[in-house]
Amino acid sequence: MIYWDTDLPGFGLRCRTTGRKTWVLQHRERGNARFETLGSTATMDVRQARREALKILRSAALDGLPQKPAAKPSVGLTFEQFFPEFMECVAGWKASTATRNASAIKAHILPAFGSLPVAQMSRADIVKWRDAMGQKPAAFNRSVPVLASIFKMAETLGYRPGGSNPCKGIARYKRKLPERYLSGSEYRALASVLKAAEAELPGAVTIIRLLIYTGARRQEIAGLRWEWIKPPRIFLPDSKTGAKVIYLNAPARKILDGLRGEQISGLVFPGGRNLSVPLNPDPAWFKLRARAGLMDVRLHDLRHSFASLAIRDGVSLSVVGKLLGHALPESTARYAHLADDVVSESAARVCASIADKMEPAL
Repeated sequence: MIYWDTDLPGFGLRCRTTGRKTWVLQHRERGNARFETLGSTATMDVRQARREALKILRSAALDGLPQKPAAKPSVGLTFEQFFPEFMECVAGWKASTATRNASAIKAHILPAFGSLPVAQMSRADIVKWRDAMGQKPAAFNRSVPVLASIFKMAETLGYRPGGSNPCKGIARYKRKLPERYLSGSEYRALASVLKAAEAELPGAVTIIRLLIYTGARRQEIAGLRWEWIKPPRIFLPDSKTGAKVIYLNAPARKILDGLRGEQISGLVFPGGRNLSVPLNPDPAWFKLRARAGLMDVRLHDLRHSFASLAIRDGVSLSVVGKLLGHALPESTARYAHLADDVVSESAARVCASIADKMEPAL
């Protein structure tokens, strides 16, 4: 079935029984009927598809007519001039990604390169920028992949030669990632505080418990909707790493079963005043962690602690990665030393047992 656009004749969306959706264009060129597939909805949003359709229709309308030679892109095109065009070309980014990347461009990339020509940037310019950002290593690490994507788009649009991305091979600053895992006594202290605060902070307490039991990211639980919950799993349509499955264990299922009632849709944890906005658990967490004597513990550390306990219980790194929803093995690799510790402890116990049996004969 094809749904035709009422504003742009010939442009439509084809929906197949398999679920695949593609943008299509039906038009005439040199008197002949043409039917073209522009791309799938997975890789092209409606604005990009409509833009491509207009380009084809204009080209067909001008076919055979004398035309002015296409002007080559100006070699003097600056980053500041290219920024609006770049943001249009990446219109398919998630809203949060677009906001974060636009912020990096405005705060760190445009101030450094805004007046410089995109076509003439070299690796030396990027190295100098890296050195200048030495006091802001995290900002540089977040900004350099955005800059690389700008150069990649410039190559695609013909503003730079292909394969000339000067960001290729630029090393990021090495940062020691925080590693904070809750001990058994700290878990007990936190559990006691959460129990005492159930009436005072019911929504935040429930979110924190679900974070403890699932190892999910903060926003994955705070922004949870009832229609995504299909026990024994939660099917998130989107997350930091795309679509994701969260596996519900018995304690997590018990919590959600107690909350559901007759609800089948909407936010599980709506905000206090605006019910269409998720509850922010951060203010409550700052109070609760202080009461538990855990001032240095972040909500995200509950996720790290989940992974730590899984590994100490003999769960493999690959399975831990699936539980946490990591898109890349490299993300789980930060816990590799914990797995090594478990192996070392096991080896020590085995050796002690052998030595104990051999001692009488020695």
